[in-house]
This record gives sequence, C-alpha cells and structure tokens, in this order.
Amino acid sequence: MDELYRQVRSHLAQPSPPGSADPPRAEEVERPRTVAPGVVVFPVRTPTLPPATHTNCYAIGDREIVLIDPASPDPGEQSALDACVDAWAHDGRRVVAVWLTHHHGDHIGGAAHVAARLKVPIAAHAATAKHIAHRVEVDELLDDGHTLELAGSPACRLRAVFTPGHASGHLCFFEEHSRVLVAGDMVAGVGSILIEPGDGNMSLYLDSLARMKALDASMLLPAHGPMIENPNEKLDAYVRHRLWREERIAAALESLGSAANAALLPLAYADVPPLLYPLAERSLTAHLLKLVADGRIVQFGDTWRTLALGGTSHE
Repeated sequence: MDELYRQVRSHLAQPSPPGSADPPRAEEVERPRTVAPGVVVFPVRTPTLPPATHTNCYAIGDREIVLIDPASPDPGEQSALDACVDAWAHDGRRVVAVWLTHHHGDHIGGAAHVAARLKVPIAAHAATAKHIAHRVEVDELLDDGHTLELAGSPACRLRAVFTPGHASGHLCFFEEHSRVLVAGDMVAGVGSILIEPGDGNMSLYLDSLARMKALDASMLLPAHGPMIENPNEKLDAYVRHRLWREERIAAALESLGSAANAALLPLAYADVPPLLYPLAERSLTAHLLKLVADGRIVQFGDTWRTLALGGTSHE
C-alpha cells in the first residue's frame, strides 16, 4: 500500500491549475481542536493520498487520554504533537496509550516515537500488529468489544469495533457516552476510500459500514478531512455509491462478455479522470472479486467472464 501511495502521488505531482488553492500547510490547519467533550483532533501532515495532506490524530479522554493514530513520520510534526501533549501534562492530563486504527503508513508514522517518549503501550488488532511488526512494536492486542474506561470530567468509555474491509485489521473506536465514532479509513471527510485487493475486501467493507451504522453514532471522525455530523446519511451514501459502481462494472462486463481490467476500466469508471486509473483499477478488482464471490461472474486468470459464457472460475 505504501508503494501504491508513492506511485499515485507521483502521478498527481503536477502544477495546480491557475487560480486553484495550494494544499494547506501544517501551520494553516487548526490544531488542537476540540470537536466534542473529551475529544480533540490534532491533524498531522503525512504522506497520504491526495487530495488529503494530513491524517487526523485523535485524543480521547479528559484526565486520561488515548491517542489514536499519531501518524506523522516527520520530526517537525512529531515535535508539534509533543508540545501539545506536554501542555496537556502541565494541566494534569496524561496519555495512557496509543491505539492504531490499522497498519497503513499514513497512520502509524509517529506511533513508536510517541510511545517511547511517553513510555505508554501501543495497541492494535492482531492483523495490524502482524503487518507492522518490522516497523512498530505492538504491546497490546485489541479486538471487537475491547473497552477502556478513561477517568476525567467527562469520563469516557472507549470501545474497539472491528471493521475489516479497507484493511484486514481495521478498527474503529466508539466513545460510548458521546457516541462519537473514530472512523479511521472507513469514511473520509476529503477524498475517497481505497479498497486494495488482497488485504482489503469489498464484501467485508460493506458489512463493516452496516456495523458502523448500527452504532447510531452522533458524529464520525474520519482519518482525513473534517468531522462528519450526519453519520447515518454519510454511511448510506457510501453504500449506495459502492453498489452503484458494482452495477456499472457488471453492466460493462455484460456488454463485453469477457474482458480484462484494461478494457473494463474506461467503461466502468468513465466518470473518473484517467490520471486516477491506478487507484480506480484497485477498486475495480475489489468489486470484481466481490461479484465472483456473489456468484455473478467468473474469473479466468486476468480475465473476467459473465456466467452466460459458462465455465468454472479459477485463478
């Protein structure tokens, strides 16, 4: 995934059109900012996918704080977050743990630094721990339903919610009193969500969106972009869009009978600029694999076929 991010950023590294705004610099992003009682966001610049330029680091709790996704590998960004944490400590507030939503590089870049500096544990799902074992040592494993009581006024109760799909070990974090949901990369306040075949899975992603909706959250806090104040409306829109795209892909394959990705891409993603095809092809494959799993099409190596052509799916 990190290599894909580098490739896409390279594709998009071109001068901005006349009159367009440059991406915000770190000093132009408001931080820290309180978004709900006991919930603070501190955006940090990361090597993430455009149009996003930052990853939101969230601090949950009042006197005791869990720091979620301290993501930046940049020493200057790490120092800025350190200064904020030190100011909290001066007021009697302390970070007790670092929790990670998932393993992607734009979410873990500062985790080891924060944990070592504050002498606090890093916690994540077992699948995440396996992915990052060569970069970050995970001290505690989190799974669905794991809860942590955080002292303060207000007191907070943070619960891990297993939401695979974007990543196999993806977790969201639900603060049960305010009903705020830290959504990681399940939704975005800016840009879109990539489902990378292999570690990502479109069927699981859609199932996880349904799990998130069932929480009836008061607010979604995405990893990139502003908070989302209409959670269920946003989640419904995400599901509708994915199913709409799925039907476009199925229709494109139906029109061709049998095709590889290169032929399907411009038909199924005619609304997407060709510059973004490297990303779109990943989503295309994820959708096609879901259609195979659903019994609607078959796969022959790099080729996809409609059921009308017959045959047995194989790789």
